[in-house]
Amino acid sequence: MAPLKLYGMPLSPNVVRVATVLNEKGLEFEIIPVDLTTGAHKQPDFLALNPFGQIPALVDGDEVLYESRAINRYIATKYASSGAALLPATASAKLEVWLEVESHHFYPNASPLVFQLLFRPLFGGAPDPLVVDKHAHELAKVLDVYEAHLASNKYLAGDEFTLADANHASYLLYLTKTPKAGLVNDRPHVKAWWEEIAKRPAFQKTVAAIPFPPPPSSA
Repeated sequence: MAPLKLYGMPLSPNVVRVATVLNEKGLEFEIIPVDLTTGAHKQPDFLALNPFGQIPALVDGDEVLYESRAINRYIATKYASSGAALLPATASAKLEVWLEVESHHFYPNASPLVFQLLFRPLFGGAPDPLVVDKHAHELAKVLDVYEAHLASNKYLAGDEFTLADANHASYLLYLTKTPKAGLVNDRPHVKAWWEEIAKRPAFQKTVAAIPFPPPPSSA
């Protein structure tokens, strides 16, 4: 089988979200760089893959997909027999709930924090403290719900790692590289859950391929 093609910037958390699931499934894929800084995502060749001009996009043979969560559901379903079983054999209401919680509660607050605290400095900007404070406050309330839930569940949908956990992995990773890492690390059950995700071999493979810039040298 020809390798799947994942279009996007390798540092993008949304691209990493898809790479996480591809690696969990043990699938061969290549990342085709799309440089947002040069506007490559707005050029006709990329718009033919995603008319909204956003990364990532995935090409699997004749299938062309965009929206990272939809891509991940597709991968988990089409390649159900490969790698980790990310979807329970029987319908799981808990899985569906936590997939929605990630997209509607976790991501809308984690994403601005990661952008402000990690990406703006990379491109020479400074974080906006009002934006940081607002989303840190909101994410703290969200993660308090996670803390209570994970007190009696190893993973979000129960005792097994699923797509719901995989969809959180990239932003958990990036969040723990910011000054707001305490949002994860100061909640024992959230921290334990994150550590279970982080030690998975497929995720370690994913992280090893992320081109993180070197830390600033100290005088």
